[in-house]
Amino acid sequence: MARRRKGRPIDGVILLDKPTGISSNDALQKVKRIYFAEKAGHTGALDPLATGMLPICLGEATKFSQFLLDSDKRYRVIAKLGERTNTSDSDGEVVETRPIDVDLAKLEASIDTFRGESDQIPSMFSALKYQGKPLYEYARAGIEVPRESRKITVYEIVLHRFEGDEVEMEVHCSKGTYIRTIVDDLGEMLGCGAHVTMLRRTAVAKYPYEKMVTLEQLNELLEQAHRDEVSPRELLDPLLMPMDSAVEDLPEVNLNAELTDLVQHGMPVQVLGAPADGTVRMTSGDEKLFIGVAQIDDRGRVAPKRLVVFREPVDAE
Repeated sequence: MARRRKGRPIDGVILLDKPTGISSNDALQKVKRIYFAEKAGHTGALDPLATGMLPICLGEATKFSQFLLDSDKRYRVIAKLGERTNTSDSDGEVVETRPIDVDLAKLEASIDTFRGESDQIPSMFSALKYQGKPLYEYARAGIEVPRESRKITVYEIVLHRFEGDEVEMEVHCSKGTYIRTIVDDLGEMLGCGAHVTMLRRTAVAKYPYEKMVTLEQLNELLEQAHRDEVSPRELLDPLLMPMDSAVEDLPEVNLNAELTDLVQHGMPVQVLGAPADGTVRMTSGDEKLFIGVAQIDDRGRVAPKRLVVFREPVDAE
């Protein structure tokens, strides 16, 4: 007898406005329960301190979450000067206090050095793994392990406010950039130390800020559905972004019915007008139904890489 699925096969991306004080995985599990989703995954963790955009992929959309992990991000951050902590944010312990001798010109000159490409050494309090364990587990045990620097790009960093011991900035950066590390490095450059007191992610890829929803809003809609005796999907599902929104920047290759059938059976196909190389987004027919992503192989064929599995929806109980 086949094992009964736990949850429904709902597909799409919800743009959660993550609250402070909970982990990204906690937020993910709450959204998964609200949607009664069979499968869910987030696209790049935010620290418990941080708030803001956390795209959560449901169902088949989880197959394309890597494209959001690799996308650019935008953050708003407030840094406190004069104190350095062991986590580079206010959740950690203050390990050093120094006097602040910083004027606007010195601050702006220091901030300017972070623009462009650079090598960044990740914080010990990050989720990067070393020998199968997240770095923060070693850090909490008082163990420091070697970390390799990684190439990051800061496309834009704007100073919005400098008042007393507070600096507020906006950062547009590449994947894998740790804002805490930028703030810690800035504090050392200024000679006074610094740590993050507020961090908010305002953008992931091209997702619109105004489409974000809070856990409170989702719970209210769930309660409203129960009060009105309607299926929760009627109120919750319209909030989802399409699952192909994670790959909307990829070149599109449109397939006819015959080629669609071959691709869905894992066969590479030759498509007139397809790009010469790279990753592409596949659609089917005149309605341009999204069916997955493919890689152009060394023979110029569209070779399926991640395919959407289409299933009949089921109602939550």
